[in-house]
Amino acid sequence: MAQKRKKASSEKTSSGKAKKKHLSAADIERFKQMLLEKRHEIIGDVTEMHNEALKKSRLDASGDLSSMPIHMADIGTDNYEQEFALGLLDSERKLLREIDEALERIEQGTYGICIATDKPIAVARLKARPWAKYCVEYARKLEQGLVEETKEEEP
Repeated sequence: MAQKRKKASSEKTSSGKAKKKHLSAADIERFKQMLLEKRHEIIGDVTEMHNEALKKSRLDASGDLSSMPIHMADIGTDNYEQEFALGLLDSERKLLREIDEALERIEQGTYGICIATDKPIAVARLKARPWAKYCVEYARKLEQGLVEETKEEEP
């Protein structure tokens, strides 16, 4: 792992001038801990949502003595709640993938560098969103539809 970081940093300084390191080892460790804590939190949330919304029957969830809903609208409500929970689960799983990708970038020594422009990602952005893979400028262009999302390379 240390060899990968040395290789990555030597590639960045191959232009002749020694570039100042964007993030210190302590910064990277702090962001790694933030990512791991968020990952743990999400895994707990996903598990809880899955158990609460998807495994329980209407009888278990409401405490009704009858398994038949009182009104047809109850069926629609149950379906809506289940679809809403599935949407939340999908969002949480996407965020979990982004966190895992950020942890992988830490291991590769490329964390804190925009994957599209190779520019440093601002520390303030990383504090707010430690799984960020784009610098603010590129993220704005992405949101405006001016550029397409860059796929991370598989190792």
